[in-house]
Amino acid sequence: MLKPLLIEIGVEELPAAPLLKELKNIEKKYVDILEKNSLLGDFEFYYTPRRLVIWHREFNTHQRDSVEEFFGAPLSVAYKDGKATPAAEGFAKKCGVSLSEIGTCTKNNKEVLYYKKDVKGKASVELIEGIIKEWITSLDFGKSMRWGSLDESFIRPIRWVNVLLGDELVDVELFGVRSKKETYLHRISRFGSLEISGAKEYFDALKAGGVTLFQEQRKQNILSDFLALEAKYGINIDADKDLLDEIVAITEHPKALLGTFDEDFLRLPPEVIITSMKEHQRYFAVFKDGKLLNKFVVVSNAFTDDYRKVVEGNERVLRPRLADGLFFYDNDIREGLSTDGLERVAFFKGLGSVKDKVERETNIATSLFDNYQVDAKKEDLVRAISLAKADLTSEMVYEFTELQGLMGHYYALKQGESKEVATAIKEQYLPDGEDSDLPSTPMSAVVAMSIKLDTLLALFSINEIPTGSRDPFALRRAVNGIIRITKEYNFEFDILKSVKELASIYAPIDMQKLESFFLERIKQYYKVNPSIVEAVIGSGEREIVAMGKKIEALSNIASSEGFSESFSTFKRVANITKDIDLTQEMNVDLKLFEEDAESKLHDSYKKVTACAYGSYEEELDALLGLKPELDKFFEDVMVNAEDEAIKNNRKSLVASIYKSILKIADIKEVSL
Repeated sequence: MLKPLLIEIGVEELPAAPLLKELKNIEKKYVDILEKNSLLGDFEFYYTPRRLVIWHREFNTHQRDSVEEFFGAPLSVAYKDGKATPAAEGFAKKCGVSLSEIGTCTKNNKEVLYYKKDVKGKASVELIEGIIKEWITSLDFGKSMRWGSLDESFIRPIRWVNVLLGDELVDVELFGVRSKKETYLHRISRFGSLEISGAKEYFDALKAGGVTLFQEQRKQNILSDFLALEAKYGINIDADKDLLDEIVAITEHPKALLGTFDEDFLRLPPEVIITSMKEHQRYFAVFKDGKLLNKFVVVSNAFTDDYRKVVEGNERVLRPRLADGLFFYDNDIREGLSTDGLERVAFFKGLGSVKDKVERETNIATSLFDNYQVDAKKEDLVRAISLAKADLTSEMVYEFTELQGLMGHYYALKQGESKEVATAIKEQYLPDGEDSDLPSTPMSAVVAMSIKLDTLLALFSINEIPTGSRDPFALRRAVNGIIRITKEYNFEFDILKSVKELASIYAPIDMQKLESFFLERIKQYYKVNPSIVEAVIGSGEREIVAMGKKIEALSNIASSEGFSESFSTFKRVANITKDIDLTQEMNVDLKLFEEDAESKLHDSYKKVTACAYGSYEEELDALLGLKPELDKFFEDVMVNAEDEAIKNNRKSLVASIYKSILKIADIKEVSL
């Protein structure tokens, strides 16, 4: 039999960040618990800042009946000389029956003790309390709290519990709160509890009482309000996804409203205004024709028909926030960018101050600048590196740490630094994510790469190496950034040779660990068959740009029609040459050729290697194009000839071909 099941857990206001972080696991954990209790069924999960709700339109009122089977010891162990052993008696006790009720069956070709019993499904009303308790306590919101005299803890105090199976109340006690047929509406609508008779009345009451229960509906309501405001005022609202998700999580009756602030505050860099509004007030920025306006959108949670006071209140609150920002900004401009004080800012224990870090970054940057022959002024590069961290001592960055670098860009322009220097300061952390922009100029790219390399080498030098998911200094992201920069600007960077040259100013580094760290990131970066990357790594190539080109070349060829046929031939080539040292020169004596197939293969190979190729893909394709000559060679020629000189000569011919292929990839590592 099926009945609707409503579970509502009422809480004090849930903080958005931990709720959103755990959101992806909440339904899965509930599903696992239902499955364990043989009550799996469709349901919907809703949340507001004051409640967590599970709604089953149809829920089984009983578990299904089942059969439970028990297998015991083999008969040869269970009985000795016709008498039951402790193994048999223990099995009967485990099954809860007398020994006479125990039967036998064949399992794994042995006759063993066996017992089967029918298990009648329990009424779900007997299980619901346990299901709810297990689900709620399984949720991981990070920090939790205790309240009253309870020893148990949860993210916020639980204030009411409402569990209805059909229209009947299910008796549940959770954190000292016993279930009742009541709920709470929006506080402005009704402060106290409201009795309800069933699920239909529950949903109707929430809707009438200012609670939009379905989170997706709240999001759509906000976005609809945005569209209406944009159409009415001819504006564009920056619907920041993360902020929107947070607003959905902290409102029950969202209403988007347009507010205004003094135009004088537009003297501030747009990012300062946007950050101040977003981080402190949860406001959305407003633009027109690509320019920030002296307006903002606040999403109110008030349940009212007159929002004027809400708008006025938010305008009043924002004014001192922006005034503080303008005060910081004017002070910072008056003081100017200066590296004074960076010697007092610690970078990391054992790695000195930020000033020390800047000096190391300068050494790396000038070395890369010379290697890559960047079309820029070297003094601009050094200036950019020296000022990149100068805004750390500014009042604005002290208030908004996420603006570090960006504020340095604005302050650099204000004090007359070149555009190139200011841009490099702004882009020093790029790319800072998988889909992030890259530095816009070669000089900016060198600055960003130098900063990432110093952080990486410095932390490896004190053995602060990421393990598991732990990566507090985002070293994996730093290496991903280096890969993207080198690829974009064709900056050749060998993860053995180049790193060794740069590492001389650091404490000894475990180069094997560092190489493995780079290679692991390269494996993750390229979204191709993993064996393709392994094949290129197997070639011994460690220059990042070349590795990328070889990976792409092999991936394209491996996915082409006919590769599988070629692959079998060259797999045979690899097997023949597996005991040959391919680092040595392959000497082939034409005088020892006995078959036409040997000469034809040698001539074709020489023609292929004599050509100049525009890409690794063209070269590899040409080498793999030797398949017909190789097939004919294997058909007509006995490689392991009795004459040792002839045998070695034939192996050298085959090895020469694989050695040429190996310069690009060890294709025997490819898995099709």
